[in-house]
Amino acid sequence: MKRLVILGAGTAGTMMTNHLHKELDKMGWKLTIIDEREEHYYQPGYLFLPFDIYEPEDIVKPIKKFIPREVRLLTDKIEKIDAEKSLVKMRNGDQLHYDVLIIATGAKIAPEEVEGMKGSEWQQSVFDFYTFEGALALRNKLREWEGGKLVVHITEMPIKCPVAPLEFAFLADSYFKHKNMRDRVEITYVTPLSGAFTKPKATAALDHLLEEKNIAIESDFAIAEVDNENRKIIDYGGREIPFDLLVTVPTNKGDDLIARSGLGDDLNYVPTHKGSLQSLQHPNIFVIGDASNIPASKAGSVAHFEAEILSENILRYIKGEPLKEEFDGHANCFVETGNGKALLIDFNYTHEPVEGEFPFPGVGPLRLLKESRMNHMGKLAFKWIYWNMLLKGTHIPFVSATMQEAGKHF
Repeated sequence: MKRLVILGAGTAGTMMTNHLHKELDKMGWKLTIIDEREEHYYQPGYLFLPFDIYEPEDIVKPIKKFIPREVRLLTDKIEKIDAEKSLVKMRNGDQLHYDVLIIATGAKIAPEEVEGMKGSEWQQSVFDFYTFEGALALRNKLREWEGGKLVVHITEMPIKCPVAPLEFAFLADSYFKHKNMRDRVEITYVTPLSGAFTKPKATAALDHLLEEKNIAIESDFAIAEVDNENRKIIDYGGREIPFDLLVTVPTNKGDDLIARSGLGDDLNYVPTHKGSLQSLQHPNIFVIGDASNIPASKAGSVAHFEAEILSENILRYIKGEPLKEEFDGHANCFVETGNGKALLIDFNYTHEPVEGEFPFPGVGPLRLLKESRMNHMGKLAFKWIYWNMLLKGTHIPFVSATMQEAGKHF
């Protein structure tokens, strides 16, 4: 019996399992998915947890709830991938042979990459919100915080969900207004980029919101260290920004497993063909989601669109057919702007975020690059869609894996 093995039961790995298991069963293949955790986390919820919009139980559920019974689920630590021998080696000494491997090991924060970031003030006055533990600790801090200098900071790109730090700044503005203490909070957004976002058109749309909400921006900031004693961040040019509360997005890296296996680049991302999602080094390995080095946004919507295209390519590979190079880098992201409103952006490898209507041309009801309450409702509704459709491999009607130009203004 031939084997397909998926590494990682996060968003991308779980979707691929549910997309493929029935077809593989018909073909006589055995499907195994491996993850060291027992819990699945709804990562978009990390943004809302610090502001008491979501509760922990809204964003944590058992992995096994979303894995079909006929699929083998291994809960264990992976030590290494031996790509030359097509083996997955486990920490306990077991070995698992594969005919096809899907790497869906994601990305994680690495605060240790910056001097002092994970120092004496970690989870005291220095927090992340890209982990469940970090977001929960930050929630508890914000409940009691009396105000001061709030610095929202990005260490370097790429990061998971590039709009999330901006969303945090916008939601913080709204949060402190509702607590009648906005006049006691000075918010500064610090980025290594030359503008608020990675895409110039989106930056143009977002810059005015920063100004309207009285959020200062410090751009082109390449952090060298966090000075815990004096509570300030310092860049390589000597520029200093003081803080009372630092909410930082540390360096994002691929899983350490990729480094141990010799399969990654300097940040442990796997070199991947950007159209077919096949490994550039090993033809029987495919990569999805944040684990790859493709020049697409590391956002949940990207993993969703990749899954639809990669599922077909896996079956084509098994049948000995040519792979399709159809993934176009499509990303579709809601951007919370606070006060019950949100933006929606839609872009891919070649097109910057555009204006127009989504998902129905000329109708919407969602508007691209425009603030609206409807977009905010769409963002909140996505949690239900995620748990009940996306993870289960259910196709979302009217939302194409590739970016559609109808109804949009380029």
